[in-house]
Amino acid sequence: MDAWRKPGYARGPMTASLGQTRRTFAIISHPDAGKTTLTEKLLLQGGAIHLAGEVKARGQARRARSDWMKIEQQRGISVTSSVMTFLKDGIVFNLLDTPGHEDFSEDTYRTLTAVDSAVMVIDAAKGIEPQTRKLFEVCRLRSVPIITFVNKVDREGRDPFETLDEVADMLALDVSPQMWPIGMGGEFEGLLDFKTETVARPEGPSREYLGTRDTATIPQRFADEIELARGGYPEFDLEAFRHGDLTPVYFGSALKNFGVGELIDAIARYAPPPRPQPAGEEQISPDRDEVTGFIFKVQANMDPNHRDRIAFMRQVSGTFKRGMKLTPSGLGKPIAVHSPILFFAQDRELADTAEAGDIIGIPNHGTLRVGDTLSERNQVRFTGLPNFAPEILRRVQLRDPTKTKQLRKALDDLSEEGVIQVFYPDIGSAHIVGVVGQLQLEVLISRLEAEYKVEAVLEPSPFATARWIKGDEKTLEEFAGFNRANLARDRDGDYVFMAKSPWDVSYQVEKNPQLTFSATKER
Repeated sequence: MDAWRKPGYARGPMTASLGQTRRTFAIISHPDAGKTTLTEKLLLQGGAIHLAGEVKARGQARRARSDWMKIEQQRGISVTSSVMTFLKDGIVFNLLDTPGHEDFSEDTYRTLTAVDSAVMVIDAAKGIEPQTRKLFEVCRLRSVPIITFVNKVDREGRDPFETLDEVADMLALDVSPQMWPIGMGGEFEGLLDFKTETVARPEGPSREYLGTRDTATIPQRFADEIELARGGYPEFDLEAFRHGDLTPVYFGSALKNFGVGELIDAIARYAPPPRPQPAGEEQISPDRDEVTGFIFKVQANMDPNHRDRIAFMRQVSGTFKRGMKLTPSGLGKPIAVHSPILFFAQDRELADTAEAGDIIGIPNHGTLRVGDTLSERNQVRFTGLPNFAPEILRRVQLRDPTKTKQLRKALDDLSEEGVIQVFYPDIGSAHIVGVVGQLQLEVLISRLEAEYKVEAVLEPSPFATARWIKGDEKTLEEFAGFNRANLARDRDGDYVFMAKSPWDVSYQVEKNPQLTFSATKER
């Protein structure tokens, strides 16, 4: 046996009971690391689409079906989170596509509350980039286990050891390589899978993986590298991985099909089945017999032909059946869910049953909102889906004043989705929108026009930031009497202090110790 060969590598348990067959995961990456291509190839391997590039063609820029909104197709970035479900070898994979653009950190944060594991995509040439790191920190807050996929190894890139050490140092994770590239870029000769001891080879003029594997002898300089990789990093440990302390590393090229099959196998084999979810002091186990779940996203107008609105629910426990009555915490009275939906990006299928870990879409007319808990007995409240204080505030002015009603509806819809937050000042009639980053403002104007036929412009607002205020009624009313010009209500009718500068916030906090000024608000 060659020195680099090593038997019994990283074999994990396969699980079998029904809730155990779900793998709900997200892909996190910096823009342009290849997330959309990887998503498409995972769906292709899972049989959810039948042809790579079965996508909306727009000139040379082909977009996987998950990037469905107009601005995403124009810019080639994922802005909304969508959900895709596929079945392979008896395992149901629920893939949540997260926005790859940093302005959408809130939406991404909420999406990551709904997953049990994540795939971190790293560009072999660039290593860990700022957005990847930000998203990783969110996963760490929730101890979400991470599988690393180093993409684009068929191009010139950094030394694989450099990438592994960067992941270990920057993210404070143990790394355990599960495969190794034999050369990179022009020297790329294939990928060795440590588990099967076979090498996947590039073929044809495009040098992609078409299924050829062999166990041929590996050139000495690469064999030395491989021996070093196997000896120098810890072996895979399932428990450490599921605690979020270790990441198995897969190399590949999503575009050329390298490493994609191994990645799906790793998700099926190692990624945890549905995990318990926090509800205040309690943890709700997936084995609980009552159906419970929470809304982590609301998406309006997924189909421009129908003015529809779909709430995405992560099911936490129980077996859901179509037509079942569930009580949303925000409403207090039960609603019957007659046409729940399972997703393949913009294509949807009606679901008859769903298990813990599944993501189902519930069509509604505004009764369901982000952060709502749905349950049969209305005794559970899931926590951990906050709103964040906006960093950019703008006034919205209509070009056509007769469309005030449509504007109000549009802003309510979009704030419900979490694209923006909307504030209604106590004095003055202009609505103020708050966002975390500039791109959200472009998305707002683009969607107002495309989906609501409302033309509006954004003007500078005198405010720099906002804080939610809490306190007893009398103190709040006294504060409001003195600060009416700086007060607004959010869409729930709660008081928000609109500050002209951070100094303003500090001053009011000091002056009003009996009130709390909060930068986040639990939804």
